[in-house]
Amino acid sequence: MSYIFTSESVSEGHPDKVCDRVSDTVLDLFLKHEPEARVACETLATTNRVVLAGEVRASKAKLTQIMAEIEPAVRAAVKDIGYEQDKFHHANFEFQNYLHEQSSDIAMGVDSGDNKDEGAGDQGLMFGYACDETDVLMPAAIHYSHQILKDLATVRKQDAYSILGPDSKSQISLVYDDAGRPTGVHKVVLSTQHSQEATQADILALVTPVIANVLPDGWMVTRDDLLVNPTGQFVIGGPDGDTGLTGRKIIVDTYGGSAPHGGGAFSGKDPTKVDRSAAYASRYLAKNVVAAGLASRCTIQIAYAIGVAEPVSLYANTHGTGTIDDQKLQEALRDCMDLTPRGIRQHLGMNAPIYAPTAAYGHFGRIAGEVGAGTFSWEATDLVDALRAAAR
Repeated sequence: MSYIFTSESVSEGHPDKVCDRVSDTVLDLFLKHEPEARVACETLATTNRVVLAGEVRASKAKLTQIMAEIEPAVRAAVKDIGYEQDKFHHANFEFQNYLHEQSSDIAMGVDSGDNKDEGAGDQGLMFGYACDETDVLMPAAIHYSHQILKDLATVRKQDAYSILGPDSKSQISLVYDDAGRPTGVHKVVLSTQHSQEATQADILALVTPVIANVLPDGWMVTRDDLLVNPTGQFVIGGPDGDTGLTGRKIIVDTYGGSAPHGGGAFSGKDPTKVDRSAAYASRYLAKNVVAAGLASRCTIQIAYAIGVAEPVSLYANTHGTGTIDDQKLQEALRDCMDLTPRGIRQHLGMNAPIYAPTAAYGHFGRIAGEVGAGTFSWEATDLVDALRAAAR
């Protein structure tokens, strides 16, 4: 049976994404100074105000220096996004920092010690997914939604007098055939912040070619199926228009609803937190399964108990598309990667300050090494040969 499936993305200027970027900027600052630092940073942004809260741990020698660098780094991140509005300006917003020391109870469970490997930073379940709908092995709707906004941001930043503002959202509805393959676009929705003087015609003239360039040949919709700023006006945007919080865009960050989600957010969390690192590892494993030709779709779930190093479960589902039995695949995956928190971090090089670029346009489906050494290492396909050998 054919069907229509929809996914959405939001830009780096969306208020929640501003908060994700700030939280990951703080995380990167800690990891730059101390790769084993512990960080759980939450951000709230509203009209002319940014507030940090959360738990951190670093050596006393580094902590004072890091704390002094946080506010300039946060303001620089907001400036890079593009906010110079009267009611949300990178130079003028009030800044409050309520970061404090990590709970000793959590530290005791997570740290390694005598006869004890480093444990998971929390209990929980994480999912990874990959499919062959796109060349980056991501579901098509979320992939194209991200790319439209990413390209619009590039257009905006290249023009000092752009009519576009930083805040925007995209939504793509794709038509799938009886075999579950995308065959075209049903509708495209795009809402973008703009200057007061910009007309609807101006905005359409700017965004339409960007959308058409992202979509595959023959997929561009007609004007009737392209809904741009359907409310009619979007001048007030960002944290001045709507309060932002870290971690509220977990479906945007992952697979656009095409796969299950364990519920944990990513941004602001150091990689001892399996909410982040194990979700990245799950994507890495799923992508390598599909890249190896062992399935056209693959879902991975990994689950942990706080303070325990080894995962309590590993599950693989190839949705009837696998070339080997799913149970055998699970055994092969365990053989190919150490899935303890430390094993994941070492395998994927996750103790580096690589996280700010992940905060917008998706944590998955990006090119490995896209921004900075080691960034998006979980998008590499270097397990292909090992998985094919294990599948024989």
